[in-house]
Amino acid sequence: MISTSSAPNSASPSRRRFLQTSSVGILAGASSLNEFLSRSAHAAGSDLLRVGLIGCGDRGTGAAAEALNADQNVRLVAMGDAFADRLQSSLARLKENSAVKAKIDVREDRCFVGFDAYRQVIGSGVDVVLLAEPPQFRPRHLKAAVEAGKHVFAEKPVAVDAPGIRSVLATCEEARKKRLSIVSGLCLRFSRGFQESIQRIHDGALGEIRALMANDYRGSIWVKPRQPKWSDMEWQMRNWYYFTWLSGDFNVEQHVHYLDICSWIMKGEYPVRAVGMGGRQVRVGPEYGNIYDHHSVVYEYANGTRLFSNCRQQPGCHGDMSCDLLGAKGHAHLSEEDMTITAGTTWKYSGPDNNIYQTEHDELFASIRSGKPINNGEYMARSSMLAIMGRMATYTGQSITWDQAVNSAEDLTPEKLEWGPLPTPSVAMPGITQFI
Repeated sequence: MISTSSAPNSASPSRRRFLQTSSVGILAGASSLNEFLSRSAHAAGSDLLRVGLIGCGDRGTGAAAEALNADQNVRLVAMGDAFADRLQSSLARLKENSAVKAKIDVREDRCFVGFDAYRQVIGSGVDVVLLAEPPQFRPRHLKAAVEAGKHVFAEKPVAVDAPGIRSVLATCEEARKKRLSIVSGLCLRFSRGFQESIQRIHDGALGEIRALMANDYRGSIWVKPRQPKWSDMEWQMRNWYYFTWLSGDFNVEQHVHYLDICSWIMKGEYPVRAVGMGGRQVRVGPEYGNIYDHHSVVYEYANGTRLFSNCRQQPGCHGDMSCDLLGAKGHAHLSEEDMTITAGTTWKYSGPDNNIYQTEHDELFASIRSGKPINNGEYMARSSMLAIMGRMATYTGQSITWDQAVNSAEDLTPEKLEWGPLPTPSVAMPGITQFI
């Protein structure tokens, strides 16, 4: 077990001399002298990095394990979730993980439950915050973490509506000023295969990109049957995936991965408009909340290039998660299983694979230790906005411009975040549901 004695209580004389002669510009980027002292200690590589987890579901539990594997001198010291049973289940699973159990120091008084748990985790003395809660809460949790001077890993997507996206962009700019790292859970960006394949495309392997297709065809996922003691809010929170106000709909919550790949290929250029269709054919019962089970969107770029986006969650159907490209010189197919570029000759990625979930945390903690912060804020926010724009098009049945989407006033947050009654939101009806 790592000793807490490795985290000194005060700066050593050599560290004090260093700080006295350090760049004034770096100090100006920190909100206080204490924040700067803390950052200098972490960059030195010998001090303990304390991690707090917010959102203790499967993804949060996985992220915590990956964070603990990413650095020699790190401990999980605080956890927060809306539900005590989820938190305790996550903690038990982590303690059963032989690779990380020695790095867990979560006392009972650092287990926080409820809507305000995030503030308690952030205020518990942590250095790094892992955000794996439902996407609805990510903008406010990210803002609170950055305001408190914490480095952040933020799962995807980072918001469910345009006000949330605008908040995240502002927060990430503040993080840049404070020299804080923000690493995104858009994990395909950390794949060595995707990195090499897209670099070849950027170097001109396909020539001008004329069309892109992003597919996410998969089957059904979990449903948690409503229990008699659950309030409306608890039922919706425990089944957060099926409520647009919590997840953004599945084209935002999951399909964002391959939409982000398309944005990466297009070098951060985003479409000027989108039109689409979608609905519920199979998941029609009340247990499926108010999200759709299929979306099909055509995005148009300023130069006329089209992105054809299709996603479906229906059991018993063909599965496919990939991106296909048509360029002036040839075509390409990119998926986690196969990355091929065909332009006269065929190139196929055959390099080493890497655990993309682990790599994103490796790079986060390396950036903290090196004092060279990573900030994924721009693309993680705008790719999330791209997915939200598609939902706006499918829900309303209208042609939605990028400017309309990013400036939308629609805020999906309920008036009150409290346990008790909460009407089930209605299912969007194209041609009837209005763009806001």
